[in-house]
Amino acid sequence: MPELPEVEVTRRSIDEPLRGARISAVRLGKPLRWPLGRDPQRLHGLCIGPVARRGKYLWLPLQGAPVADDDEHLPDQGLLLHLGMSGSLALHGPAPPAGGPHDHFELQTDRGTLRLTDPRRFGAVVWSASLSVDPAARLLAGLGAEPFDLQLTPARFHAHLQRRRAAVKAVLLAGDVIVGAGNIYACEALFQAGIDPRLSAARISRPRAGRLLAALRQTLARALDLGGSTLRDFHDAHGLSGAFQTQAAVYGREGEACGACGTPVRRIVQSQRSTYFCPRCQRR
Repeated sequence: MPELPEVEVTRRSIDEPLRGARISAVRLGKPLRWPLGRDPQRLHGLCIGPVARRGKYLWLPLQGAPVADDDEHLPDQGLLLHLGMSGSLALHGPAPPAGGPHDHFELQTDRGTLRLTDPRRFGAVVWSASLSVDPAARLLAGLGAEPFDLQLTPARFHAHLQRRRAAVKAVLLAGDVIVGAGNIYACEALFQAGIDPRLSAARISRPRAGRLLAALRQTLARALDLGGSTLRDFHDAHGLSGAFQTQAAVYGREGEACGACGTPVRRIVQSQRSTYFCPRCQRR
């Protein structure tokens, strides 16, 4: 599943090329998780503003005069995109290749065609009049803090963890305390912080919470520098794959020697997800 680094890498790869691009056509394929919620023709003629990200959602603001004379002026409208379990965005030239069976949304502009490919169709493209009203407001309401938000201090992070009795790995994946700590990055950050993934979040001390927050930020920053992770088919909008997975310390390395102590890396299942950790370096 594309996580925060992959979504941010995607955002960076489409933001500059599409900023100011004018929409000429919108093509819908098979239904995604939710309907678009807008007549595609009413998007024609609008221009794409600076692409933003919130959690694993991308926001494409749409600016410009409405096409229909009776259309209300909506200066804050836009498209909220989610890549789901297997989705990816590709930016093609003026004459894009023919779409395949898993291409379910296409935004044609005067600067190229943005195409969403999603084999499992858990992704979404939803129109909203603004980020502050439904459906965007509803979809974003339960998201936790952004990992690089300076207002997320170690003390505040610790306070959030104190309210949760579940295993810390599960709390990180839930996304309501902090967004972006997907499975790979949660495993790696917990290893870097020396915390057993089975430990109850409420039992993590304030100093350890500070180390975990720092480890999460360092892990996600490194993943961004490496273009995210490509385990199956992730690539940015220009077709480039990520390389973080090649530098993972524990993820996907069951049975291999821990690089710090030599103990074999273990794999367990938590919340139907594989968790990798070093039983010696990571303490409860």
